[in-house]
Amino acid sequence: MSHDGATSRPARRPARRPVLRSAAFLVSGALAVTALAGCSSGDDETESSSAAAAQDIAPAARGDIADGGTLRWAVDALPVTLNSFQADADAGTSRVAGAVLPSMYRLDNQGRAVRDPDFLEKAEVIESEPKQVVLYKLNQQAVWSDGREIGAADFAAQWRALSGKDSAYWTAHNAGYDRIEKIERGKNNLEVRVTFAKPYADWRSLFSPLYPKDVMGTPDAFNEDARRKLKVTAGPFSVKKIDRDAKDITLVRNPRWWGRQAKLEQLVLRAVPRKDRADALVAGKVDLAAVDPEDASRISLADRDKGTSGPLAHGPGALTPAQSMRSWAVAHSDDEDAAGAELDARAKTRKAATKYKKEQSRLEDYVVRKSLEPAFTQLALNGSEGPLADERVRRAVARAIDRKKLAEVVLKPLGLPAHPVGSHLALAGQQAYADSSGALGGQDTTEARALLADAGWVSGGPLKKETATAKPKTAGNVSGSEGKKSKAGTEGEKGAASDSDDGTGIVGESDQKPGDRQPPLLDPARTAAYQHAALLRQADARKLREADKEKKHADQYAKEAAQGGAPGAYAPKGTAAPAGAPAGPLAKDGKPLTLRFVLPSGPGSDSLRAVADRISQMLEKIGIRTETSKVADASYFKDHIASGQYDMALYSWPVSAFPATDARPIYAKPVPAADGSLTVEQNYTRVGTDHIDQLFDQAIGELDEGEERSLVKQADARIWAAAGSIPLYQRPELVAARRGVANAGAFGFQEPDYEDIGFLKAGARPGAEPNASGKASSSADSSASPSGKSSGRPSEKRSEKPSE
Repeated sequence: MSHDGATSRPARRPARRPVLRSAAFLVSGALAVTALAGCSSGDDETESSSAAAAQDIAPAARGDIADGGTLRWAVDALPVTLNSFQADADAGTSRVAGAVLPSMYRLDNQGRAVRDPDFLEKAEVIESEPKQVVLYKLNQQAVWSDGREIGAADFAAQWRALSGKDSAYWTAHNAGYDRIEKIERGKNNLEVRVTFAKPYADWRSLFSPLYPKDVMGTPDAFNEDARRKLKVTAGPFSVKKIDRDAKDITLVRNPRWWGRQAKLEQLVLRAVPRKDRADALVAGKVDLAAVDPEDASRISLADRDKGTSGPLAHGPGALTPAQSMRSWAVAHSDDEDAAGAELDARAKTRKAATKYKKEQSRLEDYVVRKSLEPAFTQLALNGSEGPLADERVRRAVARAIDRKKLAEVVLKPLGLPAHPVGSHLALAGQQAYADSSGALGGQDTTEARALLADAGWVSGGPLKKETATAKPKTAGNVSGSEGKKSKAGTEGEKGAASDSDDGTGIVGESDQKPGDRQPPLLDPARTAAYQHAALLRQADARKLREADKEKKHADQYAKEAAQGGAPGAYAPKGTAAPAGAPAGPLAKDGKPLTLRFVLPSGPGSDSLRAVADRISQMLEKIGIRTETSKVADASYFKDHIASGQYDMALYSWPVSAFPATDARPIYAKPVPAADGSLTVEQNYTRVGTDHIDQLFDQAIGELDEGEERSLVKQADARIWAAAGSIPLYQRPELVAARRGVANAGAFGFQEPDYEDIGFLKAGARPGAEPNASGKASSSADSSASPSGKSSGRPSEKRSEKPSE
């Protein structure tokens, strides 16, 4: 899809936390929170009372955790900068900052920003007129690793660097800091007075993390030095070494830390791309790693199959009885070439199966901890041009899809709550949450068709002849992986149908493929006997192939009959279509209503593509066709989402603890720039209104927390009504953890308490919340991993090269 007229220029969104981007997951730099438990409007207090899914971290009291050890935690990539306020900060940057730097406020397990007592004794608004003044009282024990007290000078240096007034600082964030008028020392160096030029509701979002004045004091230190090293820190850990060759960052205990001593001696952040996570786990190279559903399934199967002596019912060599019979038939046929090839293939399969079983035995050392990630996946509708520039068409698309069913496609197989998301700005468990989807309306095919008719799209309208080459398959028939490449990436086109049948037909054969989940195989001897009896009833292998040829002729006849020319192929003219049949294709001004659906093609995006197929089927029922194009992961965001080269797309956003500040750039109305381009900030749907902007502006300056939440809810309702972004479901959070790792896993809302992470002592069991005294609370986590194995530092005496 090309742009007509002004080009779009996305502006960088200010990021307090690092900006995380992947093919299917775009995250802002906000403090992230998690998604909701229902989609119907109701009492606000009830709706926000609990998160959709509890965190799963195997909680344990500090007294039950061994002192020492090294935990190796997988990250997607080694961070290119250690400065969280630079544009290329990422998840690794955030992980390091959380462990080694102060934060005045952190997120708790309900997604609320709460004071961190290790750094902050108290903070409050002491004046609101004539200007807002916030007084911070710092913990008197809080010191930097060089022995200097954390104080007003550090606050002032960070404000000056991030205020936006000095262009020499290459910052990606100044929201909130640009509202500060001055920062001064209070009664002593532990008191910091912050005076705002304009009221700022989200003042708690500031100074988290807080960098020392050594980093913020000069542009050179901010722009360059802090990218590669942090000489001065203040957290339970400090940075010992960054090994770019080994792709590791080693954090060690901070000897000047005044809080609870970290249980771990070392925390190693190891760069392991998602596609290599399973190999890294098999090789024992990591102890904690976020994984895709496919890898999580392997770990769960390894736990289920523990102690199994026979062949596994999954992986290489896992065949259905019908497939096993076919293999036997080919291997014993009189076609020597086919038989030889089959025997070679069976030998390779046995070798692969042996290797796979060995790998599965190593995965028994891990468990999967699961919750819901602090982000939601949305259907983005590009409103800048084409049919979706009409709000009625966008609303029709939204009303045609069943969000509950789409959530079930992704979450139900994982055993997670499958509820559609009802808000763009706050999620279940937060005080600000309210389901505002009623402003758009629920799934209603009749209403969707009426909206399209009102917009002038009618069934059976005249179409202009196409002079271009054939277009991609529509209505959910995905093309692209076998299509030709264009300058913008891999574009969809019609793919040739393939037939994997080798010509040997077996009665009762299913469509299952090797590796699909199946019941255990028959006993080999019984299977062989069954095969022999079946073959006796079928002539010999040659006759079997002749019968198969006749079957192909019959199939060809059936295909031709379906295409036309066969008696009885058509219903009498005027016969009504069956109930629930797809609507005829719609057209307007000689053009069909066809939308380009752009998706990433990477192996980790299978669930997105499954959801896209369902959406295409739902839209076909109201007469909307889709052209699905699968593009390379590397180009998905840059060349398509950010540049507006799509009609529909799927990607994710987190939801901030401070939506008035952090969500505004995502939903702000695009404005023309001086050079004629369109500044969209992070509103990649290009859909916005002045009213939405006004509500955000009012909320940012409202110091009454109740009134601020009310304004945020009103803004969310207007975002729903504009129908540019349709929240679908909360992303699953799946984490592989070595057995015995405690207080770590699927965190949900909460930021990690790095000092409490560690390995259980021998004989200790998870299930008690950690606290300062090391005594257990009464809460328990039934989904925590089994214990009982030796904890301490896990052995690293395994191959340094992951198996392939």
